[in-house]
Amino acid sequence: MYLIVRNKKRKWDNVGLRIGIIHNQEEKSIRVLQRLRGLLADKDDLEIVERDPELVITIGGDGTLLSAFHRYNHRLDEVRFLGVHTGHLGFYTDWRDYELPELVNSLSAEQGKSVSYPLLDVVLTTTDGEQKHFLALNESTIRKGSRTMVADVYIKEELFERFRGDGLAISTPTGSTAYNKSVGGAVVHPSINAMQLSEIASLNNRVFRTLGSPSIIGSHEWIDVRLKSSEQHLITIDQLDINRKGITSIKYKIAEERIHFASYRHMHFWHRVKDAFIRED
Repeated sequence: MYLIVRNKKRKWDNVGLRIGIIHNQEEKSIRVLQRLRGLLADKDDLEIVERDPELVITIGGDGTLLSAFHRYNHRLDEVRFLGVHTGHLGFYTDWRDYELPELVNSLSAEQGKSVSYPLLDVVLTTTDGEQKHFLALNESTIRKGSRTMVADVYIKEELFERFRGDGLAISTPTGSTAYNKSVGGAVVHPSINAMQLSEIASLNNRVFRTLGSPSIIGSHEWIDVRLKSSEQHLITIDQLDINRKGITSIKYKIAEERIHFASYRHMHFWHRVKDAFIRED
């Protein structure tokens, strides 16, 4: 669900700021949405419109912001994102639900500032030569169900290893705190323009060997995972699941596009990490 709001007359440049609001269906998020609508309606310089937002506000959690990113990933040069979280502290949400008046007041003083983070460029190739292109904000994973996955991993066209195990995870810096962390990957600051390759339960013995630790791959290199079987594999790209046969390879690189977050009060990354994983309530 979403609505669009336009700021008709900003004090600093008299140019309208168009604002999209996307929310999940949780009861608390609906209440926050209603309150936000009321606060926006009290502003004479705000108007509801139907399309082309410049700023997208999400109400919910990181999953809601992921949905918003994929809704607007064709307009990343024209839109910025801002998150209001209504549950646990998220890595993409800067505002709490009780800070709505402060948030709405900040819209009138909008200065267009933003901070940008890297994205993952994903290309799937099938046995018939078809290619499908995707962008990921968090990560992509490759698995073969309950059976051992075998794949040759190339880095910049050079064979790096033959992987055997449950699967592989390739993440962005912002995605390094998600599934990547749960499989033993490193936490990477989003200012680093790189991706991370992590193994999921790799098979290592006297016969089969892999590196067995996460690898940070720079923006000038790419990863090509060439599957050794045309049987069914499960590929995830953020919230998207692709479960099919006939995938020959998945190529990853840092995308030319970047996601931009409005920096009214963008929270320090390591503060987020501490809040999420270390601080006790």
